[in-house]
Amino acid sequence: MQPFRAIAVFYHVARLNSITGAAAQLNVTPSAVSQQLKALEEQIGTSLITRKGRNVGLTEAGERYFEMISDKVDGIIQATALMQGRQQQATLVIRATPTIASKWLLPRLARFLDLMPDTHLRIDGSNEPVDFTRDNVDLEIRHGLGGWPGLYIEPLTEERFIPVCAPTLAVQGALEGRQVLDMPRIRSAKAQVQWSAWSEAQGLGPAPEARLSFDRSHMAIDAAVLGYGVALESELMVEAELATGRLVVPVARTPLLQVATQWLVCPRSNLRRHRVTRLIKWLRAEALDWRRTSPANTIDFLK
Repeated sequence: MQPFRAIAVFYHVARLNSITGAAAQLNVTPSAVSQQLKALEEQIGTSLITRKGRNVGLTEAGERYFEMISDKVDGIIQATALMQGRQQQATLVIRATPTIASKWLLPRLARFLDLMPDTHLRIDGSNEPVDFTRDNVDLEIRHGLGGWPGLYIEPLTEERFIPVCAPTLAVQGALEGRQVLDMPRIRSAKAQVQWSAWSEAQGLGPAPEARLSFDRSHMAIDAAVLGYGVALESELMVEAELATGRLVVPVARTPLLQVATQWLVCPRSNLRRHRVTRLIKWLRAEALDWRRTSPANTIDFLK
């Protein structure tokens, strides 16, 4: 008979790729985790974990063993929670920036909830990157330009950055590029594409400094809707505002400034979990559908 405690310890180490992370979740010492792993390996008769300094990985046998036990251990954890009076459904935790969570993810969640009715979903809206060895997060939609070593990363989609303003400030397509730079402008401080790049792509030289600046894109978008100025934002974030006419693109033609800034990120070990892979497949499908129906598809881009 296999010792369940040792199996549970192995499950947490394999899921987090971390002995210290598993120890924190189980409220034991890293030494106790290592002892349980050693006992399980001795009983099974093969190595399950590889160690290189502080880094932990799975051997080929460990990969196979985790695949065989993960759903069963998940089921035991859920059954125990049920007997203790907690929620019956499995829970998926997604971290995303407040802007992508509220502007793009939230309007689509009904379809995911219909797809997986037995799953509870928790959205953790934060700009702090996940520490997967410590944080209880299954998948992150991370803002940036990619290149995070040791993690599975996949671009959600490529986005085009476009100037937008309230229709009270300018009619759709009525202005030339130089006129836009003469308008009150709004800056998203953490955006990957700034007004200087837009101005240079228009051949207009350096852009004057924006009067209003926000460190959250959703605040810059809301300020543009309120008529405070013109913002340079990702089409991904202003989808609803363009579709409803609360924002318009005031120039007839705009440079094609296209980049991937939103990434699906998680430890590769999380890809062994059925619920995580279904979530990723759903996000891919939603991104493809969004690309096909994006309101910005009607814009004339300078290439």
